[in-house]
Amino acid sequence: MKKIFIFLFALAIISCEEKPKDYVTLSGKITNKTSDSILLRNRSMIKTIALASDGTFSDTIKIDQPEVFGFFNGRIAAPIFLKNGFDITINADGENFEDTAEFSGDGSEHNNFLIERVRLERKLLDQEKLTNLSSEELREEMNTIRKELLTFYDHDKTIDSTVVEMAKGDLNPMLNMFYNHFSEIIAIREAFPVGSPSPTFNNYENFKGGTTSLKDLEGKFVYVDVWATWCGPCIAEIPSLKKLEADYADKNIHFVSISIDDAMRSGGGDLEVAKTKWKTMIQEKNLGGIQLFSDKNWQSDFILGYKITGIPRFILIDPKGNVVDANAPRPSNKKLTELFDSLGI
Repeated sequence: MKKIFIFLFALAIISCEEKPKDYVTLSGKITNKTSDSILLRNRSMIKTIALASDGTFSDTIKIDQPEVFGFFNGRIAAPIFLKNGFDITINADGENFEDTAEFSGDGSEHNNFLIERVRLERKLLDQEKLTNLSSEELREEMNTIRKELLTFYDHDKTIDSTVVEMAKGDLNPMLNMFYNHFSEIIAIREAFPVGSPSPTFNNYENFKGGTTSLKDLEGKFVYVDVWATWCGPCIAEIPSLKKLEADYADKNIHFVSISIDDAMRSGGGDLEVAKTKWKTMIQEKNLGGIQLFSDKNWQSDFILGYKITGIPRFILIDPKGNVVDANAPRPSNKKLTELFDSLGI
């Protein structure tokens, strides 16, 4: 009887043990949410989780294997590592997700590692700092950054190898992308030092009639926007540019938009079609400033002179026709108004 009792007791304990969960529990709160839902996405699946009016959420997800997903809420995006059995709580400010995200619960250590990785990479790859280096200094600094990131990736042996190996696999492509981007900015700055004579444009067709040359604008600063009607990022800057034009309407500055629309991208293979699209967009979007059409599109002297190979491109020229910044901040970047203020515009 004693043996039977012990057997039954052991069996009861085993039967009461909780089976491992074959799903992830995800909950939390997003304050200042930028969308009414959260989207989890990777190569194999997409999952949408609704947010309550106060930004709270809770759901379960069953996944095939441990993976890193993209965690999206409107404008914000961050990586998140999910594995069946995790019970993760996320709290963050949707307007400043990277700096405020906190993970707690089972599996949180891997995700806190991911968000710390994002913060460190952002800190080390600071554009303002790195683009003020020389070309050689940039090369040396990128090697230093590589070593520092590798040290961080390996510093905690409890982090799941899937997360660590993903970070290591992304490292060289990421650094190469940033190196090429920063190198281009440095090359532009070195080719067009502050105070050097600006390349010029002559007799560009003006939307309001006649033609305009850079020389006609001397006496004021000139902020040039090189764009085209087919360029999505160019169009995205229009609201910010219109606001700038309104804010600085009575200031010592001209706002000039130069279209490089061409026959190849006009849809009709005809330059007149391209010009019509340019004029139509100016009218439909009620564009302000000085609207010009370049004489030879990508091959115009001004575009070639500034080594422009991609748009939008923004340039600031001083009242004497000299370069202030050959790769000026975009209208949506607050650093542009800081630059204007520093120049007394």
